[in-house]
Amino acid sequence: MASVSLESVSKNFGTHTVIQGVDLQINDGEFVVFVGPSGCGKSTLLRIVAGLVAATKGAVTIGGEDVTDVPASKRGVAFVFQSYALYPHMSVARNIGFALETLGLAKDAISQKVSTVARMLKVDHLMDRRPRELSGGQRQRVAIGRALVRQPEIFLFDEPLSNLDSDLRMEMRMEIAKLHDDLKTTMIYVTHDQSEAMTLADRIVVLNHGRIEQVGTPQQLYHAPDNRFVAGFIGSPRMNFLAVSPQTGANIGRISGPGNLSIAMVANNPTGPIAEIGVRPEGLRLVAENEGRITCTLERVEDLGHEHFAYCRITDDTVWVIRLASAPSMDKIGKSVGLDFADAAIFAFAADGKRVLLKGSSSGPAEVSEP
Repeated sequence: MASVSLESVSKNFGTHTVIQGVDLQINDGEFVVFVGPSGCGKSTLLRIVAGLVAATKGAVTIGGEDVTDVPASKRGVAFVFQSYALYPHMSVARNIGFALETLGLAKDAISQKVSTVARMLKVDHLMDRRPRELSGGQRQRVAIGRALVRQPEIFLFDEPLSNLDSDLRMEMRMEIAKLHDDLKTTMIYVTHDQSEAMTLADRIVVLNHGRIEQVGTPQQLYHAPDNRFVAGFIGSPRMNFLAVSPQTGANIGRISGPGNLSIAMVANNPTGPIAEIGVRPEGLRLVAENEGRITCTLERVEDLGHEHFAYCRITDDTVWVIRLASAPSMDKIGKSVGLDFADAAIFAFAADGKRVLLKGSSSGPAEVSEP
């Protein structure tokens, strides 16, 4: 096991800055997931840890040792790429076990380790095939197996499950989680899939434009986002947002907005007037038009079997999504309805995107007081 420390790490490609002064501490045995929109720098940051990309500035420490200038082969890490990067002339068995061959392990030991990993990844019936004879999902499983068989100090995963079908992706997610539980090895994992991030991570690192927006547990990021970006990025469907106008000052008073919205709110931290509010889909419920805090038009209902999503248009460019246990009456589609939500379901944000804590709020969802 080994800790990982990034100190003021930056990366430039020519005049373009991809990583901007990142500081991050990853503890021994921790499972950390990097998430963020495409182009935010998460894969580049992972490659800097691996030693595949050199940092322009800053230091990388693994297990207390400065490895900033140490080559990837000597960092004690195993990397699983989004692309398979398999040896085309080798069989599945040799692809998985080749790293052990280079270490000089006995053939029997290699065979046993390779067989164990192959059974876990369900490629044990493919051992004599070449990569060209495998499907995309099978190739990715072999690539994962090549990393697992080495049992390194640090596992680095760059969207390893993106080429797998949904059932196998869920199964592999469980296997990776079980591997971490069994080995207690430090793992850093890049994904665009929030389900992977929320279910696998001890902590999630949210990146945006090469900077860290927030680091925290899945529950911390979901229930106590630092800013609008994190609030909107974590959660599926995403948080609903609505621009509002303060009526009586920066920190205390009433806000108004589209859909006849008018709510009294008391701010707890003076970061500026409340410019936007957010409510997660599960915090909303459909009511009669005259009973809700917001009026809107019910445009569409999606039936997913175990739950339903209703889409309500508040303005020409603002549609809120409501998560429901049962479908509303179809005769309401195209008609005006009301949206109701509890005070504690409201998140508030200043014009600069920072979260405004409301009265009674600390780290959880904001609370609102009605004078």
